[in-house]
Amino acid sequence: MAPGSAPTGKTKDAGWQIGVSRTVHHQVNDVWDALVSPRGIAVWLGDGVRFAGTEREPYETADGTVGELRSYRPGDRIRLTWQPAEWAHSSTVQIALRDGGDRTGITFHQERLASSEERERQRAHWQRVAAEVIALLEAT
Repeated sequence: MAPGSAPTGKTKDAGWQIGVSRTVHHQVNDVWDALVSPRGIAVWLGDGVRFAGTEREPYETADGTVGELRSYRPGDRIRLTWQPAEWAHSSTVQIALRDGGDRTGITFHQERLASSEERERQRAHWQRVAAEVIALLEAT
């Protein structure tokens, strides 16, 4: 690491962060519909959550993860706070879509992580989630 530079994944303002991106051969509306369906939400967030799509909407999953919806732009992105029951801090998660016609880019981004170790655990988590979202899309 160069003198004065931050370690990979650490930012000045948002702490440790991770991003995982995939491109799927589905149109953006189909990807969005899958992500916000009960099955889709269970894949990337957890069981027991339904969103009305209003800012500041609180949620709690069946396993005790809590947070608040910060942004809900249909066909584009979801941004929310995310705090699993075993964490002493919250983080911010964003799922963003990029419309490419018959392809869609999906990015899972998480910031405000506590350490490089937590960053690596979350990288593995979001890689699993991405694979499960792709499997969900392929099954529809």
